Amino acid sequence: MKYGFSFLLLLFSTGLMANDSLVISRLLARIDQLQAKNNTVFPKGSIPSYRMYALNKTRYKADINPFFTGLVAFTLADIKADLSAAQQIQANNIINNTQAVYSTFQNRKNGRDTYNFWPTDQPQIFPHAGWLNLFNKSRALPDDLDDTVIILMAQRKADSVARKVHRLMQGYTNNDKKKVTNTFPEYQKVGAYSTWFGDKMPVDFDISVLSNVLYFVQFYNLEWTAADSASLYLIEHMISTNKHIDFANYVSPHYATLPNILYHISRLMSLKPIPSLEKLKPQLITDTKKALATATGFMDKVILSTSLLRWGVKPPEITADKSNLIDLIEDEQFYFFIASMASMLPDTWKKRMTKLKAGTFYYYAPAYNHTLLLENLVWRKRISMNQ
Repeated sequence: MKYGFSFLLLLFSTGLMANDSLVISRLLARIDQLQAKNNTVFPKGSIPSYRMYALNKTRYKADINPFFTGLVAFTLADIKADLSAAQQIQANNIINNTQAVYSTFQNRKNGRDTYNFWPTDQPQIFPHAGWLNLFNKSRALPDDLDDTVIILMAQRKADSVARKVHRLMQGYTNNDKKKVTNTFPEYQKVGAYSTWFGDKMPVDFDISVLSNVLYFVQFYNLEWTAADSASLYLIEHMISTNKHIDFANYVSPHYATLPNILYHISRLMSLKPIPSLEKLKPQLITDTKKALATATGFMDKVILSTSLLRWGVKPPEITADKSNLIDLIEDEQFYFFIASMASMLPDTWKKRMTKLKAGTFYYYAPAYNHTLLLENLVWRKRISMNQ
């Protein structure tokens, strides 16, 4: 059941910050409501998500993955200390219900604490995809670093597990034996992490994925490796040369937009300072202000606003038509993540297929949208208390 009109009016009568405690409670209630209970499609405790093919925007299909489940649990755990006692109970209930979900996506066959975007007990690609599922076994994707680090942090796995996975990650980088073929020439010798754990998968660079991996390294206070330093160099060079702006869907094929990239970089920088990356903060703030000034989508405004807040900049209030809050939050046109078959192709084909949007799927998770707005309100509260 969606919020009543009175709640929408309450939210926007004097801006999102008015009665923020009530708003936060309502957002948590909506996330809980959307979390799968006894659902025949989505695993109990998971955060439902849906995908839409870019060349057939007629409907979304249910997609069984742990990605948004991990993100919701990870984000709520991060902001939980800023919530009231009652709200912490709400958040803990959501987080606790996610914990049984992840084992379905774990690489139990090899006894590893790595995770796949889709279930591992019966390998598949794009669940409920009709004829594409004929290739479930032959084209099943390997585990990936992005899902793995998010889910490990969502579960608050032990430091020993994090160190073990980090050691494993060192074998999946751009190197002399396996070179990246679909990035800018100046990065073809950079030994940064690939997105994939798969031995047969091409090396794939994504600035947002690399930001998540380095967040994981910082979160667990892991000893930095050559691959960590190379990944940081890649992030910094892409920013300093404006590639994150001019070629967003090329340098971040799995997130694809400037607001998504800025959100990930700001999240990395909010955990603890990285001196060389801090030098780029003025540029990033300017980039984000410009993006926010021209943003049209409500959720893009939310994550850009959160990015500024993480950098210590108070953004303008987020305003919108006060009669359409649910439509604004649960906007099916906002995608935080995409699946792009083109990302695995050699350079020329990657550019062509990305432009054509062939093999591109947009992902939509309404409960995560609510989590992003909740996170924004908490960061606004943090900034207000520090000023």
